[in-house]
Amino acid sequence: MDIDEFWTLIEQARGPQPDAGPDEGVAVAGRAVALLARRPVAEIRAAGLVLDGLLADSYRAPLWGAAYLLNGGCSDDGFDYFRGWLLVQGREVFERVVADPDLLAGLPVVRAAVAAGIDLDCEEALGIAWHAYRAAAGADLPLPGSPVRLPDLDPEWDFDFDDHDELSRRLPRLARLCSEETT
Repeated sequence: MDIDEFWTLIEQARGPQPDAGPDEGVAVAGRAVALLARRPVAEIRAAGLVLDGLLADSYRAPLWGAAYLLNGGCSDDGFDYFRGWLLVQGREVFERVVADPDLLAGLPVVRAAVAAGIDLDCEEALGIAWHAYRAAAGADLPLPGSPVRLPDLDPEWDFDFDDHDELSRRLPRLARLCSEETT
């Protein structure tokens, strides 16, 4: 399974209503597991590598700052879960937002989540390949030969994310959206 096939799987799991609500990530991840579990175990392992690569590609400080704003704080694990949520939004959203996290402010699903006070996270998305392999093979997904190396975070974003003025300067649309909902 290559990256294009992986994204096709996510789109199939998203179903005919691609603009699902902010808390639909668990359902999308569950459908992705079921679809992937029908594939040969070699494809499931390959999907796990693609997933790991996408999570590494999205390990960026600006995106972490966006997650921090949206979720009212964001730990290491919280950032993983936020990127899981982003992944189940589909390829177009994922790629656009990784390139420019401030675009999150224009997404209806994000606006709905902020208005409802819902955190954007989906831990279940991180285990799509693991759960599919378990369902297909009855065993745990073998670990890759070498661990995924996360890139270094941008040193220009090495500031306290509690510095609202700085986050607002760097992510103005998102900061404005989050502050509108708290006033």
